[in-house]
Amino acid sequence: MHVKILTVDDSRAVRIIIKKAFNSYDCEIVEAANGVEGLAAASKENPDIILLDVTMPVMDGVEMLTKLKADPITKGIPVIMLTAEAGKENVLKIAKIGIRDYIIKPFKGEVLVEKVGRIVDIRPGSEVETKRKKLSDECEILVVEDKETIINQIREGLEHTSWKITGVNSAGEAINFTQFTIPDTIIISLSLPEEEAFSLFRMLRSNTKTKYVPIFGMAVKTAINEQKYAQQSGFTNIITKPINCNELETKISKAINLDTSERYFTLEEEFLVVRIPENVQNSTIIEIRGYLKAQISNSVNNGYNKVVFEVQSQKSVNMDIIKLMVEAMQICQDLTLTYLLVGDSKVSSECLGFEESKNWIFHESVEEAKNSLVKVAG
Repeated sequence: MHVKILTVDDSRAVRIIIKKAFNSYDCEIVEAANGVEGLAAASKENPDIILLDVTMPVMDGVEMLTKLKADPITKGIPVIMLTAEAGKENVLKIAKIGIRDYIIKPFKGEVLVEKVGRIVDIRPGSEVETKRKKLSDECEILVVEDKETIINQIREGLEHTSWKITGVNSAGEAINFTQFTIPDTIIISLSLPEEEAFSLFRMLRSNTKTKYVPIFGMAVKTAINEQKYAQQSGFTNIITKPINCNELETKISKAINLDTSERYFTLEEEFLVVRIPENVQNSTIIEIRGYLKAQISNSVNNGYNKVVFEVQSQKSVNMDIIKLMVEAMQICQDLTLTYLLVGDSKVSSECLGFEESKNWIFHESVEEAKNSLVKVAG
């Protein structure tokens, strides 16, 4: 949800700090240099929250706050006061007029974000979201588990990725870790003592920094009640023990919206190579189809005009794979791209049994397909 924040401060430096603090959130910052400008902006812009300095020329923050609360239109807007005065009497005086919180100057941006996040729902901004991580990018995965063998299993199962797996043994260690590092995903063992997992979940969800981080619950398959309670509490997903690390990788990738296209699409020399992996599941077909048009179109934009479809690793083909290939070929035809197929004799023979693929011709390797296209071009 887009949040509008009005900052009223005569210090341009402070306004810059505030803008920078919310730069990665879906927030619009409206600025005013004194109370008179602030009142006008509050009436015109109808902000979701106001950050109001106490000491300003023309009209100070206390006077502006008083006028805000006297106006039926603006009295409901929550206000956080920024003050260089930590005196108890001054803070109490301001609080009586009606503020939600206050911050003593100087302050850190993350403190401001934390306090604002307790009052209004701020989310990562569109600029951050468009910078989508790729599968090969480093991701931080925090595992909260009191059994080191489980942490090591996850590390070993995901060691082929670029992900950093950090293991901690308790909720306290997890909270300390998230004060300095925001994980991409958090995995919490539901078997931690004294319902520690659920207390930790609530603390993480109440913290602005970790409010939207995907949190997985981890339990043995037979712990049905724990899993059900975790789902009802709002955990992003459930991982069961013994852990299937391929399934875990897929769930994490989906939860953090990773761009996994590099699993299937690679640019090699002058060719876009599209590889259909071994033992492909229906979910994989859907995943590839989601990338298909964009990846082929992007290859054209990057100057590639030849495509190789490789199904060599398939032990068998089915109608879902055939339909995917037909769709891919149609995209190539629409873009006037040259394309070839790679598959072994068994795949070629099976394709003869489908009306859509009975005339397909396969090369035995990607290199052979590439060489044939080069010869044709020459």
